[in-house]
Amino acid sequence: MPHDDHRKIPTVLNKQTNWNELYFYQKADVVYQLSFVFCERFIHLYKDRTRDQVIQAARSCKQNIVEGLADGVTSTEMQLKLLNVARSSLKELKEDFEDFLKSRHLRFYTTADKEYDPMLQYCRMHNKLEDYEPFFLQWTDEEMCNYGVTLCHMIDKMMMTFLERLDREFVTQGGIKERMYRARTGYRQQQDERLKQLEAENPQLHQRIAELEAQLAGALQASEQWQAAYNDLKQRALNAYNKQKEEIEELKRTR
Repeated sequence: MPHDDHRKIPTVLNKQTNWNELYFYQKADVVYQLSFVFCERFIHLYKDRTRDQVIQAARSCKQNIVEGLADGVTSTEMQLKLLNVARSSLKELKEDFEDFLKSRHLRFYTTADKEYDPMLQYCRMHNKLEDYEPFFLQWTDEEMCNYGVTLCHMIDKMMMTFLERLDREFVTQGGIKERMYRARTGYRQQQDERLKQLEAENPQLHQRIAELEAQLAGALQASEQWQAAYNDLKQRALNAYNKQKEEIEELKRTR
């Protein structure tokens, strides 16, 4: 009986998440590029140390998302840690944008401002860099900061939802040690079950072989008996033929 067990053994590695398809990563990429252009346009290269801090915070957010999701293949714990680092960098960046507005007495858009709703809707509906890049050299510093703050807020909410899902998965499924144990245990259980199946089938196969051997022996014996009967009949016919032939020759001689 052929082995046809298609039950899936638990795996050790998690499935790789394609971060390019995640909205919070796409928006994080937008925020990094926006931050870079913002610093190039509005923060002096040598007179304000905030420039490097803004760029590094934006970059840290994006890169830690990538590293966290990549590490998630083997370690849920490391994934949670790095994604939270990304959130920390994001909050730092948001604070820098807000400080820029405050220190220069610029407006922080609220629901009372005409710019607020269009900005909010645009950030909700658009995720990719090509949707924002054409405006990077058109927006004022006030507009860029407000868009930056809004995007940071949205990214943070999306990441919290994602982290909560990972947290539930970790609680219910455990980390890599638990997955390794389940995978090894599942493999051993499958091997044990297969061994029991073979041990149960083996006597049946042995009995079947014995039955086939008996049938073959019977067929051979019948074949031998048929051959003996055939030879006897053939010999009797040949004897009768020879006897008739001798009688015919005798009759011819005595005519």
